[in-house]
Parts: sequence; C-alpha cells; structure tokens
Amino acid sequence: SLTVSSKKLIECSTNSFSPESVRLVDGAGFCSGRVEVKSNQSWASVCEADFDRQDAEVVCGEFGCGAPAALQGGLYGEGEGQTWDKEFQCKGNESLLLDCDTSDRENNTCLPGNAVGLTCSEPDDVRLVGGGSRCAGGVERYDQGEWRTVGASDWNQGDVAAVVCRQLGCGSTVSVLPENTNRGNGVYCSGSESSLRECRRTYDLRPGLTVICSDLLVQPDIFLTDPMGGVFRGHQGPEMFRGYNFTITCSTQPQYPGGSFLLTFTGSNRTQPAVNHSAAFLFPAADDSHQGNYICVYESYVFSHNFSSESELLSLAITGN
Repeated sequence: SLTVSSKKLIECSTNSFSPESVRLVDGAGFCSGRVEVKSNQSWASVCEADFDRQDAEVVCGEFGCGAPAALQGGLYGEGEGQTWDKEFQCKGNESLLLDCDTSDRENNTCLPGNAVGLTCSEPDDVRLVGGGSRCAGGVERYDQGEWRTVGASDWNQGDVAAVVCRQLGCGSTVSVLPENTNRGNGVYCSGSESSLRECRRTYDLRPGLTVICSDLLVQPDIFLTDPMGGVFRGHQGPEMFRGYNFTITCSTQPQYPGGSFLLTFTGSNRTQPAVNHSAAFLFPAADDSHQGNYICVYESYVFSHNFSSESELLSLAITGN
C-alpha cells in the first residue's frame, strides 16, 4: 500500500485546490508525479494513450502549477492499483480534470511502463505589486497564463497574508488591508501553509488585499574609504593606520524617499539622515577606540510603520604607531 513515509504523495485531500479526484504520486515535488484519478473509492493510474497535453494543462492548473514541462509513460513508475478505463478529452481551459469530457477506451489494457507521469513547471506564481518593494503591495498569483488578483474573506485575510509573506521569503506580516475597489479569485488558507498553492480556492470573488511584510527594505551596503591611503587589507579584514582619517559610508537602493542610517560600532552609535539614499560617517585621526565591528542600519517610516534593515558586518582593526 502507498504511504506518505515511503513514497512522495501529493493528493487533493492535503492540497485543497481541487476536490479529492486527482493526485500526483511519487513525484520530485509538488507539481510532478504519476497521474491518478479516483474511481469507486480507489485510485487508478491513467494510461499514456488516454492523456495528452491539453489534459495535462488542466491537471497542472488544478494544482496551481505552471505549464506542463514533461509528459510520458513510466516517468514516475507504475501504479499499484487499477487503470482508469476512460480516455480524457480536455480542451485545456477546464478548471478540473473531471470537468473534461471522456470517452470509452478502445481496449481495457495498459501495457507496463505506460502509466502517465506529469511534470508541471513551478513558476514564481505569487507577487506583491504597487508597493515599491517585492515585499509589499496587492496580492496577485499567476493563473492560466496571466496574473490575477487574489481575494479573501475579511476574517481570513491575515492567514492568507502570512502565507504570502512566507512564500516570498519576506518575513512576517506587518499589516493587511482589504482593497475596496479590487476583487479577486477567492482563496482560503489556515495560515500554516508554505505557499499559496497549498491553500484552498473558493471559486468566488472576494475583496483583494494589500499585504505589507516585515522584510520590506533591501539590505543596505557598508564600505570603508580613506582619502589619505591609511587603510589596507589585512588577513582578517581591513586595517587602518593610527592617525589617519577614514569614512564609513552606508547606502541603500532607492525604494522609498527619506529615512536615516544608524551606524552602530563597538561602544557607540551615530545617526544621520539618508541623503540620496546614503550617508557618510567621518572618523578623524583613527585610534584604538575605532577598532571593532561596524553595521549600517537603514530605518524608514513607511505605510504607517517603522522598518529597518541591517548591512553585513564590517570588522576594522587599528594598527601602526
């Protein structure tokens, strides 16, 4: 028998994008596997001769995946049960595989190695638009060849937002607001899913939502300059001769206007406003107090919240007489 622990199994009882009618088994990921359909309360594999690219397009869409990338018999092994006794005749625009027309097969045998396996592409199928950052904006997902607004009920928008921020690698949700004028295809999430593909479609129009995630700001850069040539590259990083002046410059990409930079270093902090998305901190006459670790922190007040992002650490050693 098929078990989750021994074989890769993705079916629609866990992925609620579709009813419990089709699944992809033994695949390498969420969007691949041997095609099986439910028949009389048991699962049946589909013969390669009864399944073409238009059928594959419907299955890929049913799982929220991209276009078919590979389709062949035996690609993901043989099924352990019966073989589906119909031939699918999808047009390619159906929402569910079992919405497609079928016809009786010419014979009831499917030769070994002919159980159809399917690999769908896995595009970056969720994005946030109009917020000035990849981690802020209105939620859209790529569906059936175009980007469509995602909608959710008021009470479920927080869970949907949590999944979107997680899928995009944008941290946690800072705020989520319904869009009064924009409505989209409904989706329901529990909030624990790793991607929107794992949530359930509700197939109705719901208010769109604008999501702001915590990792809104890109990572700033930090670099060291010295007009007098007092810095050199040591074994552990940059080293500065005593008595020379130097400058630590913080900069960031132009996402939002304004903001400020906090330069933190051992024993002290300094703050300057961001001018043209950068700030320069001058240190005259380097001495032992300037030795240590420096980090640029960019801070900005956007969307009625304070956001910050830290640079990599710069370690500076002071040397010489």
